Amino acid sequence: MADARFTDADPAPLALLASDAEDLTVISTLTQDAILPVTEISYDSRHRQLALLVNRFRWEDADLARRDGRPYERVRAVLLISDVHRVLSDGIDRQDKDLILELLALTWQAGEDGAGRLLLEFAGDGTLAVEAECLNVELRDVTRPYIAPSRRAPQHPDD
Repeated sequence: MADARFTDADPAPLALLASDAEDLTVISTLTQDAILPVTEISYDSRHRQLALLVNRFRWEDADLARRDGRPYERVRAVLLISDVHRVLSDGIDRQDKDLILELLALTWQAGEDGAGRLLLEFAGDGTLAVEAECLNVELRDVTRPYIAPSRRAPQHPDD
């Protein structure tokens, strides 16, 4: 008997690419309330990539889970930003190895000739500003979904 592969899973893992602001809105929505330790942020200046390994709430499954009366789920995912020139941070202490971040939104500030700045906004007023040659963001689930430890959906003031 062969082992099950993640690619055989139901539901299938997400694999999305954003190359314009409309695409980025989808990825921003799907990564809202993603949680990650600050140690899971990696910038490779040689390959011009910023990678974040996040524990993402499965917003795409939340209504179905609520309807079926089953627990909400999270999944580990990689958020990969390519064509990066520089990464700046504000309000994030990268030296605090115990720091846990909660991603709230991704926004693109277009510049000239397709270049611009991608803002990753975190709870508590922390921000990563990614200066990039173009908008090139990938979201890829890398594990099977698991029951969210809180068993609840994240709440927002206007929910």
